Amino acid sequence: MSQTQTQDEAQPKALNGLMLMVAMVSAVSGLLYGYDTGIISGALLQIGDEFDTGHAMEQSIAAGILLGAVIGALTCSLLSERWGRHKTILLICVVFIVGSLACSIAPSAVLLALARVLLGFAVGGATQTVPMYVAEMAPAAIRGRLVLCFQLAIGVGIVIATLVGASEQVDWRISIGAAAAPALAMLILQLRLPESPRWLVKQGRKDDAKAVLERVRPEGFNISEELGDIVELEKRKKETKRSNRGWSGLRQPWVRPALIVGCGIAAFTQLSGIEMIIYYAPTILTDNGFSTSAALRVSVALGVTYLIMMIVGLIIVDKVGRRRLTLIMVPGAAIALFVLGALFVTDNAGKDNIPFVIACLIVFMLFNAGGLQLMGWLTGSEIYPLAVRGAGTSVQSATLWSTNLLITLTLLTMIDTFGVGQVFWLYGLFNVAAWVFVWRLLPELTGHSLEDIEKHLQDGEFSPKDFAEHPKSKIVGAEA
Repeated sequence: MSQTQTQDEAQPKALNGLMLMVAMVSAVSGLLYGYDTGIISGALLQIGDEFDTGHAMEQSIAAGILLGAVIGALTCSLLSERWGRHKTILLICVVFIVGSLACSIAPSAVLLALARVLLGFAVGGATQTVPMYVAEMAPAAIRGRLVLCFQLAIGVGIVIATLVGASEQVDWRISIGAAAAPALAMLILQLRLPESPRWLVKQGRKDDAKAVLERVRPEGFNISEELGDIVELEKRKKETKRSNRGWSGLRQPWVRPALIVGCGIAAFTQLSGIEMIIYYAPTILTDNGFSTSAALRVSVALGVTYLIMMIVGLIIVDKVGRRRLTLIMVPGAAIALFVLGALFVTDNAGKDNIPFVIACLIVFMLFNAGGLQLMGWLTGSEIYPLAVRGAGTSVQSATLWSTNLLITLTLLTMIDTFGVGQVFWLYGLFNVAAWVFVWRLLPELTGHSLEDIEKHLQDGEFSPKDFAEHPKSKIVGAEA
């Protein structure tokens, strides 16, 4: 048996109480992301009636949370480096609470859009900080599944949001303000958690980092090797110039492949069409002859499909592999969008063909949620070197949210200009481009420790072929 396999098999496979709490914080933050972004889909129908809004204002209300998310991702990157991951997450919890309540009492459409910018700060900050915090706390063997708790919980939040909207019984102010309750629970949980051991080592607090590892690893587990790897990596980082750390460090040629892959994946998760479906499915369907009730029920079916595929992905991603799973799933999403576009372009998306339209939407969600969507936050949490991890995840989150913002601000206008079918075809082409990008540039990161991924970058070996020698037995061994 190789040394690599022995190390993998020595990794803890179970969660102790504290790591379970870390996973719960990740889950709640993901739930808030899914709920706060998803609830606007059904709420827009009520908001439009109350404030007499048109498509332009509806786009602004939906996009407010995304503008805030860009600001939150960039700001929380700096805060997580200066204050630490723990304190930054506490701030995010407070903003989640305040933002939710501010949205619920907004007296006008303009103030609602501004309140959603504040709420978006928490959403963007959470996407930048929480997956990174979980990845730095988790052992390599289960890191993928723990980070994907965040992604899985997004699906739970979306399902809850679509169910609330489909009920047509809950006032939009109550449904949006209700998000303050899980945000409060997240705050209480985070108050009991420690700082990231990797951030502590970065601050020269090795003894504190050792104490944290002893708390978050199963009893009897030897943490000396893991701590040694972290300390050695930090030592090498401090031997480099200050200009090679943080934001300035992202300009280093050896870091560039990670930045390109991370930001590219982030952009394609949005360009694939997922947010188009989540935000505007009821609006698109009602504008094309569906009843409000039918459109909202379709949103529930899409949310449930998203959640199911998150669960499937959570189970298989560390066995199948990140890259392989994405390459398998993306073509199915592209085909579904091309067929869906053809139905609208040929005027076959009327009442007689409603089952076909719904089937295409669900097939798209199945392949997209089970493949490309899994990679958005997972790659960001593990692909960047420690010295630039905060800045790297911030840029990746900002890329994701900026792309999302662009789509949300333009989608209904594009549909009015070009037609629904043509827009679906455009997003189908984006899926084709995403497949080519993953095939050409994304290495198979499954089973590799954060330190091993960084070493590949430093050695200039970060292409898919450089990771091709990674044995399948290592992937399986990590799960045995």
